[in-house]
Amino acid sequence: MRVNKLKSPGKVRVPSRLSLRLLYQFMAVNSKRIRAFWAAGEWRQRVRNLVRMPKSEASVPLDVLRLALPATAEQMLSMMVGIVDTFLVGHLGAASLAAVGLASQWIFLAYTLLGATATGSTALIARFTGAKERDQANRVVRQSVWLGALIGLGCSLLGVVLARPAVLLLGAEAEVVSLSTSYLRIVAGFLFFSSLMFIGNACLRGAGDTRTPLYVMLVVNLVNISVAWTTINGLLGLPKLGVVGSALGAASGQLVGGLLVLLSLWKGRSGIGLNLTGFRPDWGLIRRVLRIGLPTGVEQVFFRTGNMAYVRILATLGIAAYAANQVAINSWSLSFMPGFGFAIAATTLVGQSLGAREPDEAQRRGFTTYWMGAGLMALVGLSFVFFPTQIMGFFTNDHEVIDLGALPLRIMGVFQPILAASMIFTGGLRGAGDTRYPMVVTAGGIWLVRLPLAYLFAIGLGWGLTGAWSAMAIDLTIRAVLNFLRFRSGKWKAIAV
Repeated sequence: MRVNKLKSPGKVRVPSRLSLRLLYQFMAVNSKRIRAFWAAGEWRQRVRNLVRMPKSEASVPLDVLRLALPATAEQMLSMMVGIVDTFLVGHLGAASLAAVGLASQWIFLAYTLLGATATGSTALIARFTGAKERDQANRVVRQSVWLGALIGLGCSLLGVVLARPAVLLLGAEAEVVSLSTSYLRIVAGFLFFSSLMFIGNACLRGAGDTRTPLYVMLVVNLVNISVAWTTINGLLGLPKLGVVGSALGAASGQLVGGLLVLLSLWKGRSGIGLNLTGFRPDWGLIRRVLRIGLPTGVEQVFFRTGNMAYVRILATLGIAAYAANQVAINSWSLSFMPGFGFAIAATTLVGQSLGAREPDEAQRRGFTTYWMGAGLMALVGLSFVFFPTQIMGFFTNDHEVIDLGALPLRIMGVFQPILAASMIFTGGLRGAGDTRYPMVVTAGGIWLVRLPLAYLFAIGLGWGLTGAWSAMAIDLTIRAVLNFLRFRSGKWKAIAV
């Protein structure tokens, strides 16, 4: 029988007398403190403080979730229109996928013009709601809807007439131009109704109602999927329309969504109402809306035009690379949708707190909104870190497109908390009416950081799509830091709207 011998533990170090004396003194002193702490009953209050927050503090996370979760779901449904288009069109080939992506750049640019009115409307209505001035909030609703309708009508006319030159300006290849032009003309023709939905939802959010926009976007998605699915594939005896069918689905959704939002405002169920009888433009109030919103509009113009230049860099990498970028963007949008939702919550909460003359509460709510949003975005981003290939494969069966987009998607999955800071702190600043600072930060980030580095990394160094997305990650990091520092400074608390 074999017996295992125990190994010698070696030389054991014995504590010195000095170390024992210090340990004894430490225990003696702290035992007295512990006995005094227990006898005085302080421990009971400490435990209560840990498990029971003051009501005002406990309500902040609940207020954030009440606003952010419906807004996040709404934004996800809004992006779902594009995701559905990508899913349905992606199986038609890379040319069709690239055509929808290029046309969408001009649609997004139209939304940036509407963003000026939307941001000013949300900030002002939030202030008036916090100050309990409902009549003033209703005046903002009337002027904002009128102004948004005017902008939407102009964008519709320009989009229909200039569709082909607009697509050519983005450097589209010959096989993509015709498809992209057809898509742009149809969707742009319905931008008038899209503008009513866009501005109306912004007014509702300012009043603290993020559920109605969610319900509207749910209906919009159902309409889009039904129309697009049948017309793209030629179901129910209809001809196969391909990319045109996708455009008809998006346009039908815009039409229904615009009408539903108008109906909701007219009924006044959200505490604000729309009454168009005896309407007259109030130029003083319109100037207040635009004074807040125009910097955001200019910011978004810088962003969208910069993004178009960014897209032009990607277009030189070939159809497969651009198609991979389009699929990766739509996949990635699922993770930054919470950022939009929590940014909307920050805008509303900061604006309403300032309207109630509670600036410190406004800052506290802004930071709470960030930490909650960043945590959620980080969790969602993990899926892109670990499963990028599977996610890309859901949208397309082109192996080259999947391989090109997997690594960029994994990179951006890591940057979710940074993206959250850029989006949510910007939302808080907008709620305070501080829209010029984010404008400068965004313009500088896009044009002075992203574009030069994207060209250098993607083309100069030959890193391709991965290099372009690495440049985008650096841009987002710089903007996140600057917006955080601005919000922490509290300079926005004294801005009058």
